[in-house]
Parts: sequence; C-alpha cells; structure tokens
Amino acid sequence: MGATDTVGRMAASKGLLGPAEIAFQPSFDTVNAGVLFSLPALLAVGLLNHTEKQFKLPAGYYRMTSIFLLLAFMALSRLKCVESLRYCAPGEWGKILGLDRVPEVRTLRKKIAHLAQGEKPAQWSAELCSQWMLAAPETACALYVDGHVRVYHGKQALLPRHYVARQKLCLRASVDYWVNAMDGQPFFCVPKDISAGLIDVVEQEIVPRLLKDVPNQPSAETLAADPLLHRFTVIFDREGYSPDLFQRLKDKRVACLTYHKFPTADWAAEEFQTHSVTLASGQVVDMRLAERGVRLKNELWVREVRKLTKSGHQTSILSTDYKTADTRLAPGMFARWSQENFFKYTRENFSLDRLVEYCAEEIPEPEKVRVVDPKYRSLDQVVRKTQGQLNRKLAAVGALTMPPLTALSEEIEAFQEKKTSLDNEVSELQRRIEKLKSDRKTVPRHTTLDKLPESERFTRCRPQAKRLLDTIKMVAYRAETAMMNILREKMSRHDDARALLRAIYTTEADLIPNMDDKTLTVRLHHLANRSSDEAIRHLCTELNSTETIFPDTDLRLVYGMVS
Repeated sequence: MGATDTVGRMAASKGLLGPAEIAFQPSFDTVNAGVLFSLPALLAVGLLNHTEKQFKLPAGYYRMTSIFLLLAFMALSRLKCVESLRYCAPGEWGKILGLDRVPEVRTLRKKIAHLAQGEKPAQWSAELCSQWMLAAPETACALYVDGHVRVYHGKQALLPRHYVARQKLCLRASVDYWVNAMDGQPFFCVPKDISAGLIDVVEQEIVPRLLKDVPNQPSAETLAADPLLHRFTVIFDREGYSPDLFQRLKDKRVACLTYHKFPTADWAAEEFQTHSVTLASGQVVDMRLAERGVRLKNELWVREVRKLTKSGHQTSILSTDYKTADTRLAPGMFARWSQENFFKYTRENFSLDRLVEYCAEEIPEPEKVRVVDPKYRSLDQVVRKTQGQLNRKLAAVGALTMPPLTALSEEIEAFQEKKTSLDNEVSELQRRIEKLKSDRKTVPRHTTLDKLPESERFTRCRPQAKRLLDTIKMVAYRAETAMMNILREKMSRHDDARALLRAIYTTEADLIPNMDDKTLTVRLHHLANRSSDEAIRHLCTELNSTETIFPDTDLRLVYGMVS
C-alpha cells in the first residue's frame, strides 16, 4: 500500500536484488522533514557506529541504515511506540529516508526482533558507552547511579512489587539502574527483572564495568604513591548508604558520594562559612558549608560536609573522596536533579517506560536468582502492621492530659482508667511484636527463584528489543542535547531550547536534491516567531559546517529556511 517501487520490492522479496538504493526526489512541504536537522548530531553521537559489526539483517528491501535512522527519527518526533507509525503517512516518512515508503508496523517489528537477538543490543550499547566516555573523559570522572522503576500494568508477566515514589504505591515493576554524567546525559543502563537493591548492583555490575571503561584512570604506580587518590567517583542517594560498601569500594580506589542516612545533631552555625560554588550548569551561587572528619560504625574514616540553608536546615553528605575541595563535592551531590530530570524528560518525551514487546518469558537461571522468601514477607508484613498499631497507641498515651488537682474525682478516675487501658494495650502489642520478631528470625529472609511454588514464580517481559530501543533513545537524547547547546547560544531563554527542537522535528520542510552538485538541501518552513527563526538560522550555520553526508549516498546535506 502506497509503494511506488513495486518492481524493486518484488525482486527483493524473491532474493533477486539487494536493498533498495537511497534516491531522493524533489519534495515540497514534506511532513516531519524537519527531523532531518538532527541527522548530523545523530551521526556524531554514534547512531550508526559499530552497527555493521554487531547487527545483520537478512536480504530484503530495507537497509539496516534506514531502519536505525527511522527508529531514531521516530523517537525525536515523539512517536510514542512502533504502532504510532500506523497512523503516519508512509510515503511522507519515506521521502525523509530517500525511499518510496517506510515499512509497515508488522515489517518493522520483524526487523527489530531480528536486530535484538541475543546479546547484540547490550554489546552495541557497551561500545557506544566506551566511545562517549573517551570523547569526553571529564564527564566520566564523577558518575550518578540511580534506579528507575518501570511500572508494569500488563497481565502476562508476573513481576515483583517495587515501591514507586512518584505514585507512592507498591506496584509490579522492574528496575533499570542508570549511569549518567553530571549534566544528566546517559552512559548506560543495567536492567534488572528482580533487583537485590542498589548496593548489590553498584558493587557487582556497575563498578566492575566502570573500572574497564572509565578513561584516564591513574596508573597503579600513581595510586601506590598516593594512598588518598581515587580512580573516579560514584554518586548515589540514601538507598546506597552502606559503610561496608564504602570500605569495599575504597579498597578498589573508587570514591563514593552520598547523603548521610543517620546524621548526628546539628553543628554550630559558627562552623559554616559562605563559599562561591559553581554548579554543574555553570551557575555560580553562594553556599554555607562546613566540614568534619567522621568515623563510621565500621571504623572507616570519611569526610562529612554539611550545607546550611536559610531556614536553618542542615543537609549532610559523606564522601571517601579525600582530595576534592568541599566546594566541588557539595554541588556534585546536590546536582543529582540532573539525573531525575533525565528520567522525567525521557518518560514524557521518549516513552522510556513504555512496553516494546508484550510477551512474557521465564527468567533464566532461576537457581541463581535470589528473592525474598514468601513466608518471611508474610511475617514481616504482620510485624510492620503490629508496629504501626503500637505507634498509634503510644501516640494516644502521649496525648493524654492529666486533669488538674482541683478536678472532680470522677474525672481523675476516668483518666486513670483510660491510661491503664492504654498501658495494657501497649504492653500486649510489645509482647506480640517480640514474639513475631522471634518467629521471623527462624525463617530465612531469602531463597532462590527455583524453590518458589510454580504459581508464585516471577517471569519477565522480553528484554532484548527494549534494550535496543533504549540505546537508540539514549543516542537521540544525546543528539538533542548537543543541538540544544547550539541553540542556546542565540536564545535569551535557555529553557525554551528543547521546546524549539521539538517544534523543528515536527515542522514541514522542502527536500531538494541536486545530483550535479551532490547536495541535498533541507529548507525548513518558518516557525511561530522571528526569534525562533534567528536561532534556527544559527543552527543551520553550525550544521552546514559539519558537511554531513547522508548515509549510503554521496549527497551532502545543506540546511536552510524557506525564503
């Protein structure tokens, strides 16, 4: 339907011809053609790097390059899922790729399934991560690590429950552990169907990978000469607080930065001094900071830096980075909002949480997967429920007010009866909690997945296709960020840069190929106001300086606006 190269398609289906040649035709008012403005950034970030090495497609009409470009353009155009392509004009999207039309949803899903086989998406993502770190080693010296809960609303897979902070509910979900730079740009993601927590993932999977990938680490001789020197810093929230983890990472010469989970009493206000601090965004602000050395329960000596706010609240952070000044440690911890903003933005604009495949499968190697024992969970729930009842009774005792000495004897007797009744209930609840806790100690907290009853065993959604599309979304986010930084050079309101890019990606444009000059001119239609057009003209100048060649052609892209 809608195809014009019917002969080529028939020949490709019979194996007589290879992939279709990319051939652009003059086209005016092409829907969504503004997304071609992102092509230089996508290629620079690495969309097509290592794809020939990692992926193979069977012989057919569509090139692998066209499939990757289509998926990246769909992400930037805010098409929420593959099925969204069903409601777009296939011929218009085909003009953007130099084809007669883009594949149908069913065909595209088959291509994605073939590309996502095995560990190819994970290997491709790892190679891109190494490339990004080598290209900007200064961004890999301090890394944010945090878990993002992906809620599952389907019925096919049986996932464990996780607490979803944004909804304040325990829902069936899986957890992705993301590693981001200080400006929020992603490096890689570790998906976990059944998570043992941030501490285990950091120690078992993230840090070993960073030890291999982070560039410019000090040599063994340099580390031996300076016992306080570290390789790099990992930054996480209170979920990762563990003095034992700090010690083990310190032994590997990896520094930690996190909030103090159990801070002591407030420090004297006289200890705090005002410092000019440069935030990750480049903004310079004043902070009142103080620092002490503290010894944790495992005898590890760490730095504690506190920030005093105008309201008098003190925020405490701990670090095993013994070299960096406190004026750099504090903004590094407080700039964790960049990773939270990444989660929020990609959820809303790149459909980070959306299901890609709707099939469930068994979790491999269930004998190695640790889960909470159902008996332990049941006892623990009873303990927590009873503890809540006890807390409410204690609050009621504390709220009792003794009547004055001049009160009537009836009032005094009523008070004594009520207090005696509450005291008895408190004593009974305390005895019950002690009994429940002793029973809980007799049950092992964890077991393996294979030992659970068949009806209670967890399953998972197929992860391969999501890993592939998540990597493409990371590339798209990085490309958009690079374009945003260019636009901000000409925009007075920096926060509007991403909104302007979203408008560019969905704006019509004229496509004018010139085979004699070997150019492909992309002329964007005007936007809503003059200031936006001025910023876009500046973007065109920067993009034209890259002299980008459209993949699989010899056409150089020339960007401009309709006169």
